[in-house]
Amino acid sequence: MKTILNILWLVLCGLWMAIGYAVAGVICFILIITIPFGIASFRMANYALWPFGRTIIRSPGSGTPSMLGNIIWLIVAGIWLAIGHITTGLALCVTIIGIPLGIASFKMVPVSLLPLGAQIVATDDPRAAPASPAMQ
Repeated sequence: MKTILNILWLVLCGLWMAIGYAVAGVICFILIITIPFGIASFRMANYALWPFGRTIIRSPGSGTPSMLGNIIWLIVAGIWLAIGHITTGLALCVTIIGIPLGIASFKMVPVSLLPLGAQIVATDDPRAAPASPAMQ
């Protein structure tokens, strides 16, 4: 099922969102200091091409540099990419078949705003499972 959803996603919106992330990544590679933003943008472009079967987890030890980087990213590119995900999600939710794709687009908004300190993992990865109440 996830292969079918990924193919539909790629055709309807994944390619365009990945191009947006790739453009942001190329722009970030212009200056040496913004190369980490470019790397994060290319990771997100890969995720935007084929999102089903993968999920985002936050790195607890990313720290202050990641937070400061996310603030800069938010101002420079994050808002525009998030607007793209929201617009795409709303357009996809207009049809019944597009609702799962629209929900996936909405799930990508937080990581498009704050990509540093996030990891993309397979959904069957043990780190992707939510912590059970007994382990907290």
